[in-house]
Amino acid sequence: DIEPEHLEFAARTVPQAHLQYAVCEHLPYPDNYFDLMLSHEVLEHVQDDGAAAAEIARVLKPGGRAIIFAPNRFHPFETHGHYWRGQYHFGNTPLINYLPDSLRNRLAPHVRAYTPQGLRRLFYGQPVRVVHHTQIFPGYDNIVRRRPFLGRILRSGTYWLENSFLTILGNSHLLVIEKVDTPY
Repeated sequence: DIEPEHLEFAARTVPQAHLQYAVCEHLPYPDNYFDLMLSHEVLEHVQDDGAAAAEIARVLKPGGRAIIFAPNRFHPFETHGHYWRGQYHFGNTPLINYLPDSLRNRLAPHVRAYTPQGLRRLFYGQPVRVVHHTQIFPGYDNIVRRRPFLGRILRSGTYWLENSFLTILGNSHLLVIEKVDTPY
């Protein structure tokens, strides 16, 4: 993480964890170090997502896997908010992701959203293979806790969507890659 207060909180919460302050484009680990990596909604925020993808591939051991979540460009809402006339507006904004890049990137310059091909393209030329790639919908954990009945209805609806052709509209990609000997 690059937020010192997040690292401090994590260190207090899980004192046995070995935490590092690092940017994803320059991971402070040797080649072939990790059996498993998790990148949960990170790539869209880094300066150079191609360099971050290369670093993920570099530090994975052969046969090691990375589980990557990243925003889906086909999701009907931009979940990171947007800028309008110099003001930031937090929350889900409809249809921004469907705009041409030139306009979308002016409204949401602080975050990327990926098409399925665009996310996979980050790993082209890297010694990885795609094990699994799909899109997922939210789990609505907060609603399940506060309103169990409503939460169960929402969750069953998203499970149905994930098993239909409408899965392409999910809010995030779930991409699993595995390090191999030959580049992708």
